[in-house]
Amino acid sequence: MLERANTNAGALHGCYGGLLLRYPTDHPVIPWGSTTVLCLPLAVASLQKPEIRLESLKEDIKEFFKISGWEKKLQNAVYSELNVYPLPSHPAAPPEHLKEPLVYMRKAQGSWEKRILKSLNSMCTELSIPLARKRPVGQQKELLNKWNEMGTDEPDLSLFRPVYAPKDFLEVLINLRNPNYENGDSLSFRTHLGLIQVPLKVKDIPDLKECFIELGLNTGQLGIDDSTQVPPELFENEHVRIGQKVLAEQDSAAAQQYIRQGSPTALRAELWALILNISSQPEDILYYEQLKANVIQHDLLVDSLIYKDVKLTASNDDYYFVFEDYLYQVLLCFSRDTSVLGHFAYNSASPPKSYIRGKLGLEEYAVFYPPNGVIPFHGFSMYVAPLCFLYHEPYKLYQTFREMYVRFFFRLHSISSHPSGIVSLCLLFETLLQTYLPQLFYHLREIGAQPLRISFKWMVRAFSGYLATDQLLLLWDRILGYNSLEILAVLAAAVFAFRAVNLMEVTSLAAAEAVLADLSTLKVMPLLQIFLFATIT
Repeated sequence: MLERANTNAGALHGCYGGLLLRYPTDHPVIPWGSTTVLCLPLAVASLQKPEIRLESLKEDIKEFFKISGWEKKLQNAVYSELNVYPLPSHPAAPPEHLKEPLVYMRKAQGSWEKRILKSLNSMCTELSIPLARKRPVGQQKELLNKWNEMGTDEPDLSLFRPVYAPKDFLEVLINLRNPNYENGDSLSFRTHLGLIQVPLKVKDIPDLKECFIELGLNTGQLGIDDSTQVPPELFENEHVRIGQKVLAEQDSAAAQQYIRQGSPTALRAELWALILNISSQPEDILYYEQLKANVIQHDLLVDSLIYKDVKLTASNDDYYFVFEDYLYQVLLCFSRDTSVLGHFAYNSASPPKSYIRGKLGLEEYAVFYPPNGVIPFHGFSMYVAPLCFLYHEPYKLYQTFREMYVRFFFRLHSISSHPSGIVSLCLLFETLLQTYLPQLFYHLREIGAQPLRISFKWMVRAFSGYLATDQLLLLWDRILGYNSLEILAVLAAAVFAFRAVNLMEVTSLAAAEAVLADLSTLKVMPLLQIFLFATIT
């Protein structure tokens, strides 16, 4: 039996269905904790040298960090944490305010979690399948032997269904209300014409221009200025040279600024790893192997949900079907990774709890389920699929996905007031359309084709599976560069603006969806530039 957890995070040592599961908990939740610990013995050893004097100790320590290279590593680690964790709040603020300051948002997220768990529990009961079980030795050997060929396996998943799909989540967001801002059902000039009816502050185009100033028409961009019509010596060659220098310096802040103009294909994997502060050390490889061992030893109900999702989405995608094996490996390991629980400190969601059989309700017998606290939904595997083009070693692919998830992707399926949260993105999208394309918005609304019903699936997947992969990676460059998901809403509005002439002629939701069914030919950067910087405001 599953229920919501009030605790934010913690190591998982527990049982499911009476079987003991042990997951590695020695991996630090805060990435730079290990960096600090590793460099201290080196510093102490250096400071024991006779030439070190107490009067100059401070300067000697600084000099040691510079010479040893630890200064840059510590800077990158701190910069990474500043990008992830929320700004300091009032010292008396309770922990739940750090997760989400608005009470009605917290309540809505709690209700949504209960629905998810009810769906998972009912599936568990209907199919008479335990939440987790230890695999027999024969099954363990079989899974280990086909670890790199799991895509060839065809388990019967006909009885399994996704716990929820994006359209189910959208209905929850549509019904979201602030009880202190309720004006009743009567229409007035204050009534928002869109589906999202919560009063959150979102940016308008002047604000977005200021925020995304590096995307301006006078700034060189990969995705535009590297086309075959533009001689490479005008922008591309110099941009690649600067990128190589940034990598040589190993400066996360510089890499984040650089990537706002796009990343050269050959440098992207290293630049993203630098921005996310990922360094593939032997202990990281060992940690991945521990997660793999846990997958081999124990079978979780969520494993079948992962298999089902990959089969329904990535396996049917022209770009990603070849990575099916990688997707299974990464997502199955992700479900066992207790370090992911750390992100619930700043996530409005809470990890579900399960209890040892016969100990329901006793907190000392509670464990998180799944171990990472994240229940996959329909389309979840598409967060991983594009990364397979960048990283060919599973442990590097895994590390990058995990960091992308705890920094960005979790916001796309949890209810919060954060500017990069899905509620704010939906409101930003609708506000941009209403303000700058009012005729189109009103026309679509009148024929029952609310734009958000079409664009929501794009945003909740960060456009994965909808754009061509090269264009998607250029978009994700900017997400990393600006440490924000707001660009997803801007792009969604830009797509509607680009197809506005055709959309003004449709007379039904089905026809509007048909006009916007194929985004694979679109070029991301020209659309963003035209919408932001060629729009009269």
